[in-house]
Amino acid sequence: MARQKLHVGLEIGTTKVAVVIAETGSDGLLRIIGAGEAVSRGVRKGEIVDIGKVALCLTDAVAEAEEKADREIKDVVLSVTGSHIDTLNRRGVVLIAEDRNEIDEEDLYAVEQSALDVSIPAGNAFLHTMIQHYYVDGQKGVDSPIGMLGRKLEAEFHMVHGQKARIHNLTRCIAEANLGANNVVMSVVASAQAVLDPSEKAMGALVIDLGGGTTDYILCLDGRVRQSGVLAVGGDHLTNDISIGLRVTTKWAEKLKTEEADVAPGATAARGMITMDDPTYAGGQVERRILNIVTEARVREIFTILRRRLNFERHAPFVGAGVFLTGGTAELKGIAALASDVFGVPARVAKPRPLPGPSALFESPRFSTAVGLVLYSEAAHAALDEISIFDRLRNKLGRILPGL
Repeated sequence: MARQKLHVGLEIGTTKVAVVIAETGSDGLLRIIGAGEAVSRGVRKGEIVDIGKVALCLTDAVAEAEEKADREIKDVVLSVTGSHIDTLNRRGVVLIAEDRNEIDEEDLYAVEQSALDVSIPAGNAFLHTMIQHYYVDGQKGVDSPIGMLGRKLEAEFHMVHGQKARIHNLTRCIAEANLGANNVVMSVVASAQAVLDPSEKAMGALVIDLGGGTTDYILCLDGRVRQSGVLAVGGDHLTNDISIGLRVTTKWAEKLKTEEADVAPGATAARGMITMDDPTYAGGQVERRILNIVTEARVREIFTILRRRLNFERHAPFVGAGVFLTGGTAELKGIAALASDVFGVPARVAKPRPLPGPSALFESPRFSTAVGLVLYSEAAHAALDEISIFDRLRNKLGRILPGL
């Protein structure tokens, strides 16, 4: 009988702190049993700028989640984002020992270490090493080379790294709340876990997580991660554009963005006025067309930057499942239509895949990262249950959890 196991996902974002508690029951099913949320303070563009403020917000969110779950938590899986996150694709090569030619676990570890032998900026550390492809004596399309006969093993990996000091600031925050981190996961890796199913990964998909301070992205082709990264621009920038362009307060700019703005192609021709019940705004009304022009321009710019960074025209024929938009800013009206227009493939707003638990949690893409973290935790835990203690000590989750 499977033992019960708690999985806790913690997202410290620019606009919110979210905690999700899930439990793998004796029946082996993962269930959401509690969640908490607090307005984020002390975070800018996804990165910590005031540990004390973040710790206070975190304490509130954790207390809410613990109360709902009727559980006390000690360890979490933590998401990380920010402009310091960088990625690369790297190939490793090893020769199989002459006294044998059958590939085993040791060779998989060695080929990964070969790929990791690469220069990254001083002060950076690897977060993820995700397998893309194996090759045995030049043979392509090898999913699992263990037990195969060969003299040369090659492997291509997608690697994610970030600044150790900035990651340490995150772990310092949770330590202030008497919590520990048993894993640190790139935010969009978690989001993709929440919104994509295996068939969509196999068909090819681009996940864009539009947060308050950053836009994270991950491109999956043939079920494997091909590219990922972070843009230091998000929903807060749209709010600022509206505030400046329409000369309204930040509070009203945020309200206009979430309730009135439409970024769909053609919405810039909209007519009419929006009445504002704001005594500080002398005009009393703003023109809907101008609001849409300002908002659409910024979102189109974000998508255009991503399209160029990914060289998306080359990959588009292989992105059969299309573009998946998630994160709080993905709730903008017309955003799926705009993404489809920019990328030239179908696009939709994606919510976390349903799990047993509080239904309200799945009604918004804002929780995709937090839900994805508990899914990642469950997958990692299951994988560790299936491997030897020797492998656990090496923490080879990059190979154990290929792709996503």
